[in-house]
Amino acid sequence: MEQTETPKASAEKGLLEKIKLCLSKKPLPSPTDRKTFDHDFAISTSFHGVHNIVRNQSKIRKLIWLLVVLGSVLLVVWQIYSRLVNYLTWPTTTSIEVQYVEKIDFPAVTFCNLNRFQTEAAAKFGVIFFLWNIVYKVLHFQEIRSNYTGFKEAIDFLASHQNFSITEFVKENGFYLNNSTLLECDFFGKPCGPQDFAHVFTEYGNCFTFNHGENIQAKEKVSVSGRGLSLLFNVNQEDFTDDPDLGFVDAGIIFVIHSPNKVPQIDGLGLSSPVGMHAQVSIRQVKTVHQEYPWGECNPNIKLQNFSTYSTSGCLKECKAQHIQEQCGCLPFLLPGNGIECDLQKFYNCVSPTLDFIEVKGLCTMGTHNSSCPVPCEETEYPATISYSTFPSQKALKYLSKKLNQSQEYIRENLVNIEINYSDLNYKITQQQKAVSVSELLADVGGQLGLFCGASMITIIEIIEYIFTNFYWICILFLLKIPEMTQGARPPQPHLGKKNRIEEC
Repeated sequence: MEQTETPKASAEKGLLEKIKLCLSKKPLPSPTDRKTFDHDFAISTSFHGVHNIVRNQSKIRKLIWLLVVLGSVLLVVWQIYSRLVNYLTWPTTTSIEVQYVEKIDFPAVTFCNLNRFQTEAAAKFGVIFFLWNIVYKVLHFQEIRSNYTGFKEAIDFLASHQNFSITEFVKENGFYLNNSTLLECDFFGKPCGPQDFAHVFTEYGNCFTFNHGENIQAKEKVSVSGRGLSLLFNVNQEDFTDDPDLGFVDAGIIFVIHSPNKVPQIDGLGLSSPVGMHAQVSIRQVKTVHQEYPWGECNPNIKLQNFSTYSTSGCLKECKAQHIQEQCGCLPFLLPGNGIECDLQKFYNCVSPTLDFIEVKGLCTMGTHNSSCPVPCEETEYPATISYSTFPSQKALKYLSKKLNQSQEYIRENLVNIEINYSDLNYKITQQQKAVSVSELLADVGGQLGLFCGASMITIIEIIEYIFTNFYWICILFLLKIPEMTQGARPPQPHLGKKNRIEEC
């Protein structure tokens, strides 16, 4: 029974026949022609040293030149290999440059009271400390202690007040900024006031940002060093309080200096100024540029949905918001995004366990290129140098006591003076750069080829042409000559053998 060929096999056979037909029109060069071709290549190639092996009549000189050429080839191979290995380690260099300018952008500054809640509201509603501890866990991970004195009271409150809005409560009963808490405000000789600050929620409750991206001051630039923002706060310890059991035992103002387009990150970056002190803060602007992977750890393709500028803190907030919204069906008001606001019951029963799960499983990580939130490719920071002096002096104490109509003891225990200015009108750029670019790698490889072998790109093309020509001749030999040799030695046919055996019988 005959076997039919598949369409694929017949197509391959037809293609092979066409190749054979094309090659059969090309005559196979004789051994003499191939030898002449090799000789002409050796004496005409721009690869230095090869023609000396062919032209020299002395066998000793031939051997010497052969060793020289082979040694040069080995050296250039080793050099190119070491260059490639070094390039594939993705080395980088860091350059630091100081740019002097006539005008420079002033940063945003976010201020918070170390005592977060109004005393009267906290006295009537003591569980607010524990409840806020649950809420701001979305910003700063911490364990909720069941041995807290108000734990049982807080749990009972959660069960009986499911519609309670802690957002409105904190906004109305937390720290506020008006003419009684912000006594003086001066920005480069121009008066400013509470209207120039934007409200923002942090782990310290109500905080206020000066020079926010939406403020008019964000468009202004500083043209004089040594002057800047001068503020006089009244923390009013009698009106604001906190719970020492949760670690809030200080009195004063905590603030963080950041880019106007960046969310404030007080945890770990905040600077504190206690009452009765004058804090003089000298800042510098530092711009950092990171390379993308594999040279660095940044990813330029990551864009945030709720922030115009990428930052690791903003990315972590969006990452947590995404997981919480998927698990709980709501969104904490401290996190960015659009969704149903989580009530206190959801905070305790769903949001808090979800945050624990995110922390344990490492779902929202930062730093490396393959983490949830890699480092930004560009970021601007404001490192600060802060010094303190006693405020006010004896003479100023009498003056302020009379001006504010308060006792000297009240002035010492409630007033905080903060000055923020640039030390110099310059900024520093710290830039991570590729140590070896592709063009530098090619130039290095070309230099090694030229140094040891006198070779260039033309030489490489000559060698490729030589190899291709020999490969072409080998293909002709295999496709035309080998089938002819196999056809000349045909196996004996079965019917002839059978006929012979019959004749023998």
